[in-house]
Amino acid sequence: MTSFELDTLDIIVIGVYLIGIVGIGFWVSRKTASEEDYFLAGRSLTWPLIGLSLFASNVSSSTLIGLAGDAYTTGIAVYNYEWFAVIVLVFFIVFFLPFYLKTKIYTLPEFLEKRFDQRSRYYMSGITVIGNILLETAGALYAGALVINLVLPEVPMWQITTVLAFIAGVYTIAGGLKAVVYTDAIQAVLLLIGSTMIAFIAFQKVGSWDAVLAVTTDRELSLIQPLDDPALPWLGLIVGLPLLGIYFWCSNQYMVQRTLAAKNLDEGRWGALFAGLLKVPILFIMVFPGVFARVLYPNLPKGDLVFPTMIFDLLPVGIRGLILIALIAAIMSSLDSTLNAVSTLVTMDWVKKLKPKMSSKNLVKVGRVATGIVMIIGALWAPQISKFPSLWQYLQGVLAYITPPIVACFVLGVFWPRANGTGAFSGLVFGFLTAIVLLFAPLELHFLYIAPILFVLSLVTIVIGSLLTPAPPESTRELVWTASMFREDTERLKGVVWWANYRIQSIILIAITLVVVGLFV
Repeated sequence: MTSFELDTLDIIVIGVYLIGIVGIGFWVSRKTASEEDYFLAGRSLTWPLIGLSLFASNVSSSTLIGLAGDAYTTGIAVYNYEWFAVIVLVFFIVFFLPFYLKTKIYTLPEFLEKRFDQRSRYYMSGITVIGNILLETAGALYAGALVINLVLPEVPMWQITTVLAFIAGVYTIAGGLKAVVYTDAIQAVLLLIGSTMIAFIAFQKVGSWDAVLAVTTDRELSLIQPLDDPALPWLGLIVGLPLLGIYFWCSNQYMVQRTLAAKNLDEGRWGALFAGLLKVPILFIMVFPGVFARVLYPNLPKGDLVFPTMIFDLLPVGIRGLILIALIAAIMSSLDSTLNAVSTLVTMDWVKKLKPKMSSKNLVKVGRVATGIVMIIGALWAPQISKFPSLWQYLQGVLAYITPPIVACFVLGVFWPRANGTGAFSGLVFGFLTAIVLLFAPLELHFLYIAPILFVLSLVTIVIGSLLTPAPPESTRELVWTASMFREDTERLKGVVWWANYRIQSIILIAITLVVVGLFV
């Protein structure tokens, strides 16, 4: 039986780390004066910071625990969520990011207003705020509390989530996005080091690949699963996963905000590709440990216990503290990102819209107050996640219901010039109401099939609504992608060396990804 106890050295290492991270947040806050400084780091971020921050914010504590847990119970197919991000990120930097930076928006709902009207902006902002609180904030808090509760079983979950939310909230409130990005960069490095150490030590403990093969089937070691697979059927991989990916990486304030703060378009593109590159080795350092755990701990009551069990069972004193820091880093990077994202949405989509003459200083104050409120709500909701079968199913299942109408709106907005405000708003509302009906209907559909159904219905509604009402203003065509834009970009890239050409970088990254995927098809 694994003993979940910390040594004094572990506690010292963790304490020093937490003090350091909070200190960095306050140090950065000294140069935070305007709303652009607070919410978008002065639009000055370079690609290494963007890439590391995207990676750290995405690979949260819920991901660390969820990937290993799902691999333990169902196999490595869960990695499909990770490698597919590479394809989506390439799609993002080619078609979406240029418009986002061109319009100098603060929020993704703001882009919908520029492309359509304010109805879509308010709708998406409200949905995104709720989603970020219930998914990213609460999910990260729950995953972190799950581990800490093993060490301190006598402490209620709600008290643990409150403390975690407070720690992340303190430096986020103080420093805004710049504090988030700088701390995320440090935490991304810790995540990679910690996960690699766990995977290496776990495989050494297992002894050989034959030992792994003895407790797994060919199906469990394949990324492509049959249609009857309850976790990730191959059809869902084709029709559902891209939609969740486009929402998460292309239209979710929680992730996209870093690229909105890029110094220029090239820095934003390179940063997104760097994040994609960091996603590739996740199969080996975060998914496979769950498979190794089948050999080491065949009778765990719940898959979500795999990662914390490995930390306490495999690692020596001191090193254990370092890996726990990696887990805490994952918690902090997720929390600070979503807290900052939601405060940006509330401040720029609601407060500034209602009070356009509010000063920069007061807008920053509003953002800080919003951060505190989100922190409290997330801490209150997090304990409820324990009622779901697994953390990963909770996260992906909710996304499948609330995001397809938003994806349909963005996709048609960028690629179809005839889409107008009435059509967009109709699609968002109809998609939302249909999602409620499907949620409570007596159907047993996989959430990866729910997503495309809602997407198609929303898409059709937007098309019909747009065609039955007047065409949008001619000025909105500047926000619609055309083939001429591709040709102009091609001319610009003729003078760029190959290693700085984002298209060549994208091709190389996709090739690397497909080689890794091909090994386990």
